[in-house]
Amino acid sequence: MQDSLSLDLPDPSGGAGAAGAHPATPPAPGLGAPLAERLRPRTIDEVVGQDHLLGPGQPVRVAFESGQPHSMILWGPPGVGKTTLARLMAYAFDAQFLAISAVLGGVKDIREAVEKAQVARRAGRRTIVFVDEVHRFNKAQQDAFLPHVESGLFTFIGATTENPSFEVNAALLSRATVHVLRGMDEAAMQTLLARGQAELQGPSLTPEARARLIAYADGDARRVLNTYETLAGMLKGRDSIDEVTLEKSLGEQLRRYDKGGDQFYDTISALHKSVRGSDPDAALYWFVRMVDGGVDPRYIVRRLIRMASEDIGLADPRALRMALDAGETYERLGSPEGELTLAQCVIYLAVAPKSNAAYTAYKAVRAWVKQDTTRPVPMHLRNAPTKLMKTLGHGEGYRYAHDEPGGVAAGERYFPDGMTPQAFYQPVPRGLEIKIGERVRQLRVALGDGRAGESISDDDAAA
Repeated sequence: MQDSLSLDLPDPSGGAGAAGAHPATPPAPGLGAPLAERLRPRTIDEVVGQDHLLGPGQPVRVAFESGQPHSMILWGPPGVGKTTLARLMAYAFDAQFLAISAVLGGVKDIREAVEKAQVARRAGRRTIVFVDEVHRFNKAQQDAFLPHVESGLFTFIGATTENPSFEVNAALLSRATVHVLRGMDEAAMQTLLARGQAELQGPSLTPEARARLIAYADGDARRVLNTYETLAGMLKGRDSIDEVTLEKSLGEQLRRYDKGGDQFYDTISALHKSVRGSDPDAALYWFVRMVDGGVDPRYIVRRLIRMASEDIGLADPRALRMALDAGETYERLGSPEGELTLAQCVIYLAVAPKSNAAYTAYKAVRAWVKQDTTRPVPMHLRNAPTKLMKTLGHGEGYRYAHDEPGGVAAGERYFPDGMTPQAFYQPVPRGLEIKIGERVRQLRVALGDGRAGESISDDDAAA
């Protein structure tokens, strides 16, 4: 197994441990290297994309130009240049570059990096410690960096595809600036393909094939270049590649979709908010994006059930039954047939009238109970299954609502003694809740406890 700690102290002779001056740019890789490696930028001006970080006056560009490196977390999807930027910084700052793989490494590798950094500092040289997939290090491993980052022994650069807010310790996060790298846009991908074609002297792509390949790469520079290199090798002798040939060569298109990370949660959030916002077209789009990305449809079912309860509620009680039925149908049919039923449910939930009145009432009561005292159940509402309990007054004075006019015991109290009756539930004027609201107002008038016409305050609802 390759050592997880790689020491890169480049110098003109290529010796790994040599000190002193070295070229201002990394050495060019050999011709046998993959195309993506051969085209890896050797100066900051060759970097494609990330203008929000590398453009004039932008933070990473300023760090390069000032000669003052700072510890940072580079957060972004695969193939957007995180490792490239870290290596370019080492050259720009004439620094020793130590790379640690969080997948293979551990505290031992961190200790070795510290020792090498101490040697370099005695020689008057800076050190950059680069940790790839830093989110895979546990808390103890991440904490091992802290004293050395604080003392300035080395500049720490971590790369991650996961949200550092959740995956990187707060202490380390507070000592590093988070820079968000974006997936390559179409213009950047066009530039990369042009460079790749020139490097390989390979076949051109028709506009349709080029657009298809860029969509296939899905913002990943490494993927678009390596895929083009594979195509050029498979289709030697061709002057150009059309879309049909590209489809046959690529097979089924696979999109990047992290089923456990931020992209997963961002997409389900977009689906939920599109349903809540009553946009069936957008909701259907995000639903298909999730299915296309390989998300378990059963998870989507659970979220649809929640939407039916949280965002539609009693404005259309059929929505909950629709979501439950869609889940049961999917279990019978499986994929892909059952997905149509889920799509139908998504559309129904999106166009249904919306009400979060039940959800708001539930949260308001939870907040009330949490801050209130434990109030005893009034005697007339208590259960009285035994003679002793009846003797003690349990259930005494209780009025059976079915025996009362209209089925309502006018003037009866159902809240605890000493507690002012609260109007927690406030139906919205949409869907079935229009009629439910009328009925609620009638009941509150009949009960005569002062709640008629009342509404819970926004502060209580937000609680």
